[in-house]
Amino acid sequence: MKVEPHNQPITTFSLASLTDIVLLLLIFFLLSSAYIIQPGIKVQLPRSETAQVIEEKNVIVTLTSEGTIYVGSERTSLGALAANIRRHIVHGSAQTIVIKADRRVSLENAVSVIDRIKAAGGEKFLIATLQEEE
Repeated sequence: MKVEPHNQPITTFSLASLTDIVLLLLIFFLLSSAYIIQPGIKVQLPRSETAQVIEEKNVIVTLTSEGTIYVGSERTSLGALAANIRRHIVHGSAQTIVIKADRRVSLENAVSVIDRIKAAGGEKFLIATLQEEE
């Protein structure tokens, strides 16, 4: 007497486990991408409704809330700012200087930095802001 099993083997491939793995990977990458560290000096930029993205190469001057000044990633003082700007400005071209000032920096400090940059030969300025979220 021959006994046959009642359960038949599955002949089709189930995509349920593959779908679960893909969804888990998607969730992992979405969560981990939120923790990517932006390079540069940390400042809280002011918000603006008309903020635009600028793609050209610029000299970036950063003012932190503690009063520290950076040209690019190099720390400098207010007295040495003009000399550092002269080294970074390419002569013969209308290079833009981007000022990334923390929102807590006083207007007087920002204006004194702009004065030093103008004395060093800087002509075009932009103030970095964040786009307001609606």
